[in-house]
Amino acid sequence: MNRLNFTEDNSMEAKICLVTGASRGIGFQTALGLVRKGAFVVLASHNRQRGEQASRRINAYVMRKVTDFMLVDLSSQEQIREFAETLKARYDRLDVLVNNAGGFFLKRRESVDGIEMTFALNHLNYFMTTLLLIDPILASGSARIVNVSSERHRGHEMKFDDLQYENGYDGVRAYGQSKLANLLFTYELARRLANTEVTVNALHPGFVKTHLGKQNRVVRAVMNVLHLFAKSPKKGAETPIYLASSPDVAGINGQYFIDKKGVPSSPESYDPVTAERLWNVSDELCSLGVSTLSLGDLQIAEIRLNDEVVGT
Repeated sequence: MNRLNFTEDNSMEAKICLVTGASRGIGFQTALGLVRKGAFVVLASHNRQRGEQASRRINAYVMRKVTDFMLVDLSSQEQIREFAETLKARYDRLDVLVNNAGGFFLKRRESVDGIEMTFALNHLNYFMTTLLLIDPILASGSARIVNVSSERHRGHEMKFDDLQYENGYDGVRAYGQSKLANLLFTYELARRLANTEVTVNALHPGFVKTHLGKQNRVVRAVMNVLHLFAKSPKKGAETPIYLASSPDVAGINGQYFIDKKGVPSSPESYDPVTAERLWNVSDELCSLGVSTLSLGDLQIAEIRLNDEVVGT
């Protein structure tokens, strides 16, 4: 077992955090960084072997249970619903949600729900996971939602006439659109959270050595060369850890960060009309029924949704 150089500062003691895509890369390093600050972290991953190994690795070094692993394919809406129900049954609050899981797909493929995979995994996952967990997030009081986006959002716009790239798929453009969607969602959610103590911010982790896109041989060959100049996952995790834990950003809502500093995102990302339209389209694709609801109404809608899920 590799030593994790564990140093606990206890600034996040008694905090319950969820990090998606946490079995390796930035997600694992983010989870580890929060544990080092005293938090209890739920690691979510679609890979059972890697996820359980990551959880055991942290727990064994600290010599106590400081993580919980939950298996979920975040491109599947049914699995997201089941995951949210299970998490809410285990924990009565959620102090930090780090939406990190995502992917890059050179060739067009669809999720189990028939939705283009990049849009399903990189955007609808964030949208659905966050809203299905809004009750425990609100129960925390001053919870933080952290959305991992990318500088790749620049130069892109939402193709509402063909969001799922059914005509002329381009993996790079689909990825850029999904990262723009992360920011539009972040800013729209921030507006809806304005009268609460919950904050939501987004970030670009930098160019990091990850496994993103490496399921394709061509992409893997290119990335292996580019990774010679990339950050380590540990460095890439510094900004999500900062946004999830630092007192410096307490109360900061609806901003975009690079290297722990707030920076402007693209002009397209700030358009409230586009953001609301994306919210409504996302709601329709996920069948949540939260298009026109205020935050207070979201809690009521969530209770009704839970009743429907339990009853089926």
